[in-house]
Amino acid sequence: MIEIRGLTKAYDGRRVVDDLSFDVRPGLVTGFLGPNGAGKSTTLRLLLGLDRPTAGHALVDGRPYAELDHPLRRVGSLLDAHALHGGRTARGHLRWLAASNGLPERRVGEVLDQVGLTDAAGRRVRGFSLGMRQRLGVAAALLGDPPALLLDEPVNGLDPEGIRWIRTLLRQLAAEGRSVLVSSHLMTEMALTADHLVVIGRGRLLADAGTSEFLDRHGRTRVRVRAVDRGKLAALFGSAGRAGHGLEAAPAEDGAWEVTGAPPERIAALAAEHGVVLYEIAVQQDSLEEAFMRMTADSVEYRAADAAVRA
Repeated sequence: MIEIRGLTKAYDGRRVVDDLSFDVRPGLVTGFLGPNGAGKSTTLRLLLGLDRPTAGHALVDGRPYAELDHPLRRVGSLLDAHALHGGRTARGHLRWLAASNGLPERRVGEVLDQVGLTDAAGRRVRGFSLGMRQRLGVAAALLGDPPALLLDEPVNGLDPEGIRWIRTLLRQLAAEGRSVLVSSHLMTEMALTADHLVVIGRGRLLADAGTSEFLDRHGRTRVRVRAVDRGKLAALFGSAGRAGHGLEAAPAEDGAWEVTGAPPERIAALAAEHGVVLYEIAVQQDSLEEAFMRMTADSVEYRAADAAVRA
């Protein structure tokens, strides 16, 4: 298990990571989310011993990364797909990694096949596309067959087939009992892949919950309604609000209204009571992206002038 407790990193007195604590448990894909500048990359660097914490600790199986014997056998990582020696071949890159950790050379061929780079094994990395570099980075992370994996934006540069492949791979690795931590800005992919979410903003923990629990807690549920007579529908919601029914309604596209504060059965009964004929009534749940944007609205450091989140 990956354990982070009270992790803090300050630069020039500014806390980039601020008293952060969470676990990455075996058997789950944990999505690591946050706005730009939230401290995600710094947290991963601290976990891998690339930076020293100001306070707190980050452990893999109860030990700091720097104290692990043959660390590739314990945790595999992909932080930067460009951090490769361009003059090496894909096979050569993996060979020296295997040698440095006492891994059998057969693992090089196995992981190249696993990520779909067997035919490119003899090509120099400088000629690789970003998607191919990502695949090679995943191969390096898998080289030691580790029980824990840390991947930072692993789908960058991948085509649709590659994105589907990495999604399936991550879920397969978690099903084998591994701890999988994935940082990504692609909320659609996280909704399809992650079992658990850790969300940070300005270096602090904002949420640590299962994906469905996060959506229930931070997403909005609303009912979309359309009627034969749009005028009657608008009048109904206006009078319902004034009568204290607890409904909140706002006009949407195509003459529809979006209603919160009541289940669809109650809305349908209210419409029937006032002679309003409905031909559409549907429950809609916020997507992960919508819930994430609303939840992190106060933690965004870099915001364009017209990018305010509407609650």
